Amino acid sequence: MPLDVEKALSAPPVRTEVVWDERDVRLYHLALGAGVPETDPRELRYVYEGHERGLQVLPTFGVVAGGTGGVGFQVFDLPGVDIGLANVLHGGQEITVHRPLPVAARATAVTRAAAAHDKGRAAVIVQESTLLGEDGEPLITQRNQIFVHGEGGFGGDRGPSERLPAPDREPDLVTEVPTLRQQALLYRLTGDWNPLHADPATARRAGHDRPVLHGLCSFGMAVKAVTDRLLGGDASAVAACRTRFAGVFLPGETLRLRVWDTPDGYRLTATAADRADAPVLTDARITAR
Repeated sequence: MPLDVEKALSAPPVRTEVVWDERDVRLYHLALGAGVPETDPRELRYVYEGHERGLQVLPTFGVVAGGTGGVGFQVFDLPGVDIGLANVLHGGQEITVHRPLPVAARATAVTRAAAAHDKGRAAVIVQESTLLGEDGEPLITQRNQIFVHGEGGFGGDRGPSERLPAPDREPDLVTEVPTLRQQALLYRLTGDWNPLHADPATARRAGHDRPVLHGLCSFGMAVKAVTDRLLGGDASAVAACRTRFAGVFLPGETLRLRVWDTPDGYRLTATAADRADAPVLTDARITAR
């Protein structure tokens, strides 16, 4: 059996060196669509190191820091986890921010399989990765939910329900974020080389008309939009963020965000405005300091 749950959960954490600099930060933000308009001081804070308030870093950058395409996916190197990407679906993402990310660092990612849930036909691996700064103290902790098709039925529990439905009222903010046709090609430069996001033949085999945008790119765009419109453009104000990836989004489409201000943070959904509001992100929340 490719997935040995007991062995995976008992394995020691994987430690990985993670290095990034200002160029990596600027490239990441550009891949999210930052810098439009190019003369807007609020946009220059994401892409220009000479900005009067300095270059800032969205916390979602921590997921791709070091050009790994996903810090925390070292869980695939753990004993008992012998699965291929073709059988894997990134179901959800959660980030806790302990302190703002620096624009350059030599850090360490400590990754482990925190839990495994039995969904019947599929298993869900919950992988947890903490990014430690040069001083050894945590910067962010992320938890990813990875669905592994065909690996359920091992007798484990189904896991907790972590749904966060949108409030039953009109949203406090509706905003649209346009994307470029080549946005997935840009985002790949952060380190996620999955051909699903670039190769038309691979996309067709997966049932899509053309390559799709990375879910983490859509999530990053949503976090940036809330930061810009509701947090004064201050990336350090984000204390935590989470989402469930509910559907595909195609480069060149417009991402429509609906945001509700609630006592436990900003709830949000994201849909594809060009395809009758097809779901893209659900059960999402951003909390501020």
